[in-house]
Amino acid sequence: MDDNGNGPARFSRRDVFTASAGAAAMIGAAGLPVLATATPALADSDHGDRHGLRVEPLIPARNRGIILFSVRDRIAAAPDDSGVPFGFERVLARLAEMGYKEIEFAGYNQHTSILGRQITPREIRKILDDNGLIANGTHRTIDPDTFEQEMDIAQELGMRNIGTGADPVNSPYKADWDAAADVWNELGRRARARDLRLYTHNHDIAYSFLLDTGPLDADGKPTRSSGLRRLEYFFGLADPRYVFFEMDIFWAYVARFKHRTYTDRFGRTQTDLFDPILTVAPRTNRFPLFHAKDGDRNPNVPNGHDMVPLGEGDINFQQFFQTIGEQDFHHANWEQDNAPGGTANPGQSLTFAALSYTNMSELTIYRR
Repeated sequence: MDDNGNGPARFSRRDVFTASAGAAAMIGAAGLPVLATATPALADSDHGDRHGLRVEPLIPARNRGIILFSVRDRIAAAPDDSGVPFGFERVLARLAEMGYKEIEFAGYNQHTSILGRQITPREIRKILDDNGLIANGTHRTIDPDTFEQEMDIAQELGMRNIGTGADPVNSPYKADWDAAADVWNELGRRARARDLRLYTHNHDIAYSFLLDTGPLDADGKPTRSSGLRRLEYFFGLADPRYVFFEMDIFWAYVARFKHRTYTDRFGRTQTDLFDPILTVAPRTNRFPLFHAKDGDRNPNVPNGHDMVPLGEGDINFQQFFQTIGEQDFHHANWEQDNAPGGTANPGQSLTFAALSYTNMSELTIYRR
């Protein structure tokens, strides 16, 4: 664990960042432990003790994963003459060769021309096993009517976590989040009974502000905010035994860029900068999974960042994962929504996957 800066710094794959004294003060004020500043990176060939310190991977090799949405073009591709892997068997084998150990699913279908029919979960499980891969999660629709079937598939694939790429509810009002919490707590209880963890995944809007105070509109709903963010309200409603979270780090920093002001009950504009690190750190064991998705800061685009391969952007993953601690508990899944290169560059998503794995593997931590 290390100090937490106030914002992302330029990150290249061989950098190890140090945190500022001001950030250390922020963490201390939040009641979080503050450790010594990270030691500058050792030479690549020096993996032993130096000055009483030892270097270890910041993200253990067994916890480095990928969500298949990043390479969806090659999972879904029909056999072609590009020389680029296609379908589950070939793509998962290539990902294992890169070094990935874990797979998060974004669907269970491939092109039917590969087998003359659709592949089955049991066949996918064999491919995982043959390549030494573990399914660590999935993005599926979470619905009480189909939840048992989804858990059946998850267990067939050997998953520990079952989740969705959407928020529990898309609403700015507390009452809707209260109702969603009742559903999620029950589904999470059912998941735990089958040795699964239920999780939800954020986009930027999840960390926008609730409308929970001030004058009411024509429908009797509040029009202003106390400054409480949607998902942070849900943290308090969701039973920590049954409901877990996957932070998409890119979208969390987009939320920092986009959702920084609100109108308080008196009609005044207030500013509150969202801090992804300080959101996770006090409840770090409620976040078993992360999307390690990188971005270049660009104030001229709506999200304030352009997606790029991991380690090629501005998000300080070294600082993020070192500060939240519990490295053995957390699983990092690389994602890049725009990785597919289309017909012009059918191998782009796998090229980005390899680059991102290398950059993830080069994050290190120093221990005494």
